[in-house]
Amino acid sequence: MRTITLLQPQKTVFGTGCIDQFADDYLKLGYKRLFIVTMSVVRPAISAMTDKLSANGVSVKFYEDVHGEPSIADFKKILKSAEDFDADSFIGIGGGSILDLTKLTAALLGSTQQIEDLFGTGLIEHRGKWFACAPTTAGTGSEMSPNAILLDERDALKKGVVSPYLIADAAYIDPKLTWTVPAKITAETGMDALTHCIEAYTNKFAHPMVDMFALKGISLIAANLAKAVKNGADAEAREALAAGSMYGGMCLGPVNTAAVHALSYPLGGEYHISHGLSNAILLPSVMRFNCQACVRRYAEVALACGVEQGATDEETAMRGVEFVTSLSKECGIPTTLTEIGIPRSAVAHMAKAAMDVQRLLKNNPREVTEKDAVGIYESLY
Repeated sequence: MRTITLLQPQKTVFGTGCIDQFADDYLKLGYKRLFIVTMSVVRPAISAMTDKLSANGVSVKFYEDVHGEPSIADFKKILKSAEDFDADSFIGIGGGSILDLTKLTAALLGSTQQIEDLFGTGLIEHRGKWFACAPTTAGTGSEMSPNAILLDERDALKKGVVSPYLIADAAYIDPKLTWTVPAKITAETGMDALTHCIEAYTNKFAHPMVDMFALKGISLIAANLAKAVKNGADAEAREALAAGSMYGGMCLGPVNTAAVHALSYPLGGEYHISHGLSNAILLPSVMRFNCQACVRRYAEVALACGVEQGATDEETAMRGVEFVTSLSKECGIPTTLTEIGIPRSAVAHMAKAAMDVQRLLKNNPREVTEKDAVGIYESLY
């Protein structure tokens, strides 16, 4: 059994309404200049918290200019704003893009390192400012992970920065913040979280200490995603999804994802398809491609999804693939690249670009060649 390191926030608070606890916890730390990265639509849900901070002498700066998948240019813009404010602490309250930008800004404020030099693993040299994360979607699990993703405009490819210094000092996972998330975003981010768990469990470097998080995440998301999509006010389903996303985030550091994510990056980088949607479309095809390499694991994934056991592991595993496909359809997610406007002529270029994401492809249980990548993309037309 290989040695792994589980890196998690020093403090994790989970529960409906727990964001209100942040103000009391923060005031005990002694910081005075809090930079909040969020969206204007979130302001009403956190007004009691921010009012309490202001009343106790904390200077608060809101940064709300985050739209879609973040790029290097977006990061530099937010870093300049934080520098001008002279922030001594941060909290990101939003989806994965907002959390990733918060993590990178807190890590690099005052640093001489340049973001362009940090794509990869373990390249950030020092711990940065104190920061917390509070997700408003049940998807990326960024509040628990050492990862941050940016679009590198130089080659139109999303890239990852991975560092223990990107682990939040505190995470506040409040399912209530997800209640008003639209059905489409609920579906796509939920499929992203499910992909994290499935790719961690079927990973070449899977580990028993992470397997338990992955399987629990799969079962929670599989049983509750459609419920939350159909009724966003279903508090029980929202809590289950938030927990499932958290478990998926806990898998990202010690094990991480694999071919689904690697193949999704060109879709986001070149065609600006959302991360969750890209993963949702690719997941069944990659599961089918990988199954022969670890059929028992995929059968166990299927059982965690709640499907009936087949006569063989192969039959059970294929039922799992069918379940994931059906879940996407039930949640209104497209299942082909044609439906999202990706031309077939793009396949060769996307496959070539995906081969650059060896950071993730090396984790896949079955080797993925450029020809294989072409075949997986082609299967989605």
